[in-house]
Amino acid sequence: MLEFAAAVFFLIITPGPGVLSTAGVGSGYGYKAGFAYVTGLWVGNNIVAGLVVSGVAAAALSVPWLRAVLLWGSAAYLLWLTAKIAFAGSKIAFIHAERAPGLWNGIALQPINPKAYAVNTALFSGFAFMPQALVTETWIKLLLLNVIWIPIHLAWLWAGVTVRRLDLDPSVQRAINIVMALAMLTVVALAVHAQL
Repeated sequence: MLEFAAAVFFLIITPGPGVLSTAGVGSGYGYKAGFAYVTGLWVGNNIVAGLVVSGVAAAALSVPWLRAVLLWGSAAYLLWLTAKIAFAGSKIAFIHAERAPGLWNGIALQPINPKAYAVNTALFSGFAFMPQALVTETWIKLLLLNVIWIPIHLAWLWAGVTVRRLDLDPSVQRAINIVMALAMLTVVALAVHAQL
């Protein structure tokens, strides 16, 4: 079980669309909007976990044309987000919009987030610690996943809000945007490569 918890921690804390956009909402809009967005991500992640555990995700991804549409659609959306981060200029604002992203935006991101499927598949199909009680093991995994997921995303939200308050030099803000865009680009490239 400790190996599972460690895997959850390291798989979730690494930059991906969920945590990067959480930091972005925090830096652009503060805590109030950030909490709504993180709540949406949490709901969306649990939907993805349900799709993975139930086998619906595997069934959908076994259809070649549907798999290709989902892969390239997700990649296109995430590349668009990457471009918005990279070209934000000298102001840290990973997310640019007139209205702050909220609950529904968070829910909508997770089903098209390749990292969410990869993480949930790895966690629920591996790390068996109760092979004789699969249902119990699955519920324990879901509980542990959420117990670790929530504080990690709140930490990324805090980081985004903190960066906003620092009033950093424009060149430092531009550098942060570039690093975040490269991290997102790496996640997208790894997701596409893993599916090809």
